Amino acid sequence: MKHLARATLALFISLASPLLVAQSLVGVPEFIRVQREAIDQDRQAIMSTYEQAAKACWQKFAVNACLSDARQVRRAALEPLRQKDLVLNTQERLWRTEQRDLRLQGKQPENRGQP
Repeated sequence: MKHLARATLALFISLASPLLVAQSLVGVPEFIRVQREAIDQDRQAIMSTYEQAAKACWQKFAVNACLSDARQVRRAALEPLRQKDLVLNTQERLWRTEQRDLRLQGKQPENRGQP
């Protein structure tokens, strides 16, 4: 189980490394928002292409085979976007945790040892 978690973390880090450079230029929430918008635009383009392909399938003799191929192409095109979403979710979760920890540190009393 630990190996799977380490492998997943390594995958996220490798996918996120180009994103981290761009992130330093803008704030984390803004960076995540911009990346999500780009992913949504890509997803809409893929879905539009799929809908056109599915519509064209109904004009062919082998409709089910054509639809199956169109779904397979759609899944293959959406998988990198899903991976990017997972990386962004991890980044957002880490940022929120960091922000929460900073807020909690500010609420800690400075004189813990004294009554």
